[in-house]
Amino acid sequence: MPQSDDLRKLKICLIGDAGVGKTSLIRRFVMDVFDDKYIATIGTKVTKKEIEVKNPKTGDPERVMLLIWDIMGQPSFREVLREAYFYGVQGAMAVCDVTSKESLGELRYWIKAMTSTTGKVPIIFLGNKCDLREETRVPYQDLEMFATKNEAQAMLTSAKTGYNVEQAFTSIVEKMLYP
Repeated sequence: MPQSDDLRKLKICLIGDAGVGKTSLIRRFVMDVFDDKYIATIGTKVTKKEIEVKNPKTGDPERVMLLIWDIMGQPSFREVLREAYFYGVQGAMAVCDVTSKESLGELRYWIKAMTSTTGKVPIIFLGNKCDLREETRVPYQDLEMFATKNEAQAMLTSAKTGYNVEQAFTSIVEKMLYP
């Protein structure tokens, strides 16, 4: 799509511990690929994707350029990179790994780190790796309860199969544009 003045830019960040699948979710959404090899994100990485969303009030399509920020999940970087990473964020995807109860609990700290810089922004909670049914340690009800406490939506995703990935990104964009 050609660039034009009516293209809105939105900064989204993915938060969560190392290994929960933040980078894999972005790769699935932007390039529709998945790789089993785990390569830790060093620092931050920004990926762009242009999408079209429908304005629920007018029904008109709206073009949006997403600036999707990925951060390394090591807790030490919550503090080190916080200001630069979270500056200007308009929405977030809080990602936990459904095979790790700890990764859900850690989202409390990620949200606190983010909101101390951004204030209140739309968030969606993602329970990633839902394709690993046998290994699930975080029931959907726990994720949903956690999200409800934060006045947010919860969704199960799988970067591996693509399950709900597109819907998750569309959902956060709609919450950012049409609160």
